[in-house]
Amino acid sequence: MKAKSAGKNVLVSVVMGSDSDLPIMTEAAKILDEFGIGHELILTSAHRTPKRTTQFAKTAAARGVKIIIVGAGAAAHLAGVIASQTLLPVIGVPISATSLNGLDALLSTVQMPGGIPVATMAIGKAGAKNAALFALRFLALEDKALSVKLSAYVAKMARDVEKKQENLSCLKS
Repeated sequence: MKAKSAGKNVLVSVVMGSDSDLPIMTEAAKILDEFGIGHELILTSAHRTPKRTTQFAKTAAARGVKIIIVGAGAAAHLAGVIASQTLLPVIGVPISATSLNGLDALLSTVQMPGGIPVATMAIGKAGAKNAALFALRFLALEDKALSVKLSAYVAKMARDVEKKQENLSCLKS
């Protein structure tokens, strides 16, 4: 299981159940890259490669991983399977992969039995982006520099909205 961010400690694993999930999960990787957070991209399946999934889940913490972001579509059991085998925080990203437009993945990810927590984000790219930002909030609890970067990111989003409002106001005149 190779690190994507060479030369950096891998703090976040970005996991997907299929290579077709990569365009969605890349949104999480982009945010982690923007903040300089070491991460890896892992492909494993709860159903097709259960031994690989178990090995990944049971060894992630020992490798220094702090948070696991998991994207999966259809039955979407991957986040729950991983959460059942690690004490690390797991953030699920449901992916639209069937005619149900991700609702099946959302329900499979969010409806975990008591004792197996999976934080669940929105379906698709927004969910992947928010999963990375949520992971950053956890990491920022113990990293003052990251906390400052995250605060600046949030402030920039607010400034961007104000700027867009100014642009709209100019159109009225």
